[in-house]
Amino acid sequence: MIILPVQAGINDDRFDGNIFVVYAGNGSLVPPKENLPTALKEHKPIFMAFYVDDSKDCKQYAITIDRVQEFYGRPAEIIPVNVDLIPQKDKYEPTEAGYYYSGKVPQVVVFNTDGKVVLNKTGQVPFEEIDDKFREIFDLLPRTESVELKRRSYNEFSSELAK
Repeated sequence: MIILPVQAGINDDRFDGNIFVVYAGNGSLVPPKENLPTALKEHKPIFMAFYVDDSKDCKQYAITIDRVQEFYGRPAEIIPVNVDLIPQKDKYEPTEAGYYYSGKVPQVVVFNTDGKVVLNKTGQVPFEEIDDKFREIFDLLPRTESVELKRRSYNEFSSELAK
């Protein structure tokens, strides 16, 4: 019997592990720190991202979800939702992720502190569009009037750890 190596990558719809670990290098996104009912009860802003691990679009989008966590992970709740794990029901409550799921991935939903949905889009929603909503929620300056948010380079980050 010949055993061939598994071949999967960012540009195909094959399963090759959790997309956040494999493609964003961030295992801290799953499982999320809080669930939707708790975050709503605590009146925290929420970024909910619907995904599946075997979708090239979700694989490619994992880095954007990671970037949202990088900039807003402390003041907001970041909740990735694997749609394969949403229980099948006829009706969902507004405190359940299934209530907001449109049937397509990736999908992002942003809630303000009152639990109102301020962004609900499918596809590769740009970080800047999500950032704009969080800037409104946190009463931050618009991007045009503030310093551009930039990632640290790997070398900057690792050199700080060495100090």
